[in-house]
Amino acid sequence: MLTKNQIQYLRTCAHDKKAVVIIGSNGLSESVLNEIKTSLAHHELLKIKVNGLNRDNREEAAEQIAKEAGAELVQVMGAIVTIFRQKTKKEESAYNLPKD
Repeated sequence: MLTKNQIQYLRTCAHDKKAVVIIGSNGLSESVLNEIKTSLAHHELLKIKVNGLNRDNREEAAEQIAKEAGAELVQVMGAIVTIFRQKTKKEESAYNLPKD
């Protein structure tokens, strides 16, 4: 579970990143989920564009994506969902999360 300071740090880091994965009208398929997991393993901090859903459904979809990918939900802003999963070896991680 991420703290408020860690979420703020990750939001700042994600600011200039572009969406790596785009979820279309077909929703969260197995192949899209596999792409998200692969991208998380490489990037750790990932933006996903969710097309074709209204605001309420985006929140639910964001939580589902994070849960199924084994990641933490950082932010939902419009159609963009930001998730984070730190590498298992923290010394290999590109992100030095604040302690508090």
